[in-house]
Amino acid sequence: MKVIYLFLGLISLLLATLGVILPLLPTVPFLLLSAFFFARSSERLHRWLMEHRVFGPLILDWQQHGAISPRAKKAATVSIAAVFTISLVLQVPAPLLLIQAAALSLVTLFIWSRPNG
Repeated sequence: MKVIYLFLGLISLLLATLGVILPLLPTVPFLLLSAFFFARSSERLHRWLMEHRVFGPLILDWQQHGAISPRAKKAATVSIAAVFTISLVLQVPAPLLLIQAAALSLVTLFIWSRPNG
């Protein structure tokens, strides 16, 4: 089972790292998944992730306070707006746009309702 958790942790970390570069891919959820999987598979990787200069504070804020930094909130909001804009440009059918707008609005509301990290 540890091997599976390690593999999932590495995949999650890869996706989180890509999320730093790609605006449409979320970073923090994948970091949280990585921390979860590494805690169950590799003490060394878990410690490295938690002590990482960039990633560590994001994870600790969430784990200790359920908090998201204002910078992360802004980045998430921009990504959400970009996703919806792309859907508009691609002329996604109206019923799907309504579903997407509702889901993205709820996600945005959740993000901004969290305390600041």
